[in-house]
Amino acid sequence: MPLYIPSPAVNGFYVGPAFIHIYGLMYVVGITLAILITQRRWKAVGGDPSLVGDVALWAVPAGIIGGRIYFDLTTPKYIPHHWYGVFAVWDGGLGIWGGIALGALAGVWRVRRHGANVGLFMDAVAPALLVAQAVGRIGNYFNKELFGGPTTLPWGLEIPAAYRPPGYTAYRTFHPTFLYELIFDLALAAFLVWLGHHRSVKPPGLFALYVTGYSAFRIFEESLRVDPSEHFLGLRFNMYVATILTVAGAAWFWYTQRRRPATAGAGGVAGPPPAGEADVAAQVGADAAEPAGGAPGDGD
Repeated sequence: MPLYIPSPAVNGFYVGPAFIHIYGLMYVVGITLAILITQRRWKAVGGDPSLVGDVALWAVPAGIIGGRIYFDLTTPKYIPHHWYGVFAVWDGGLGIWGGIALGALAGVWRVRRHGANVGLFMDAVAPALLVAQAVGRIGNYFNKELFGGPTTLPWGLEIPAAYRPPGYTAYRTFHPTFLYELIFDLALAAFLVWLGHHRSVKPPGLFALYVTGYSAFRIFEESLRVDPSEHFLGLRFNMYVATILTVAGAAWFWYTQRRRPATAGAGGVAGPPPAGEADVAAQVGADAAEPAGGAPGDGD
């Protein structure tokens, strides 16, 4: 008897007259977990947990907009053919790199506006983003998307004929690349948490490793995927993006760990010496104690 992972029969459910897409629900769950995890990590280093909510209020919508823009620009053939097609995040999805980029810009703006340390906040949020991404991949499973090429492995994903891309209609089971990424995201999140507790990583070193690690995995993932994508010189467009970001992330990490501690932190106080999270907490505490005349807060 062949073994495989079956595709779900449905991709949502009704609550009264409203149809709830599991894809969207997983995004809500992932974002909620990311906020809770970041609040805990930010508080652990002496930060104000309420800042996380303020950042999320701006970064989440910005991330959704950025993710949709990236999807529309990189896969224009698959934009739904109606006037609101470019905005239909429920039909086609989001591009993770566009979401992270625009969300990060909004987040940096809010953190700076509050006079907090951007590097420390980025390190606090890095593992939380990976958890959110992992949960989001469950939505891809229910949408029967983001799978790889044909496979006979016992964990192959059964894809109904209607969802198989051209050229692959004769195959039944495919690599569950969404599952591979889900597992990797959680493993990398756990590693970053461990690294922050057991090694002296200068901020935003953990976020740089998040960019490096996730992008490196995407090189592998893109080599397996056969779902629709724009190609350039025979390779998927996302393969080039992943390669560039892997190199850029590694260079960013090297730079952050090589440079000397800053003479002034976000609030105008001395930056931390190379240290783990205990010393990071001391810096945030120093920022909080900064007298009037430092960086303006949100109300200024």
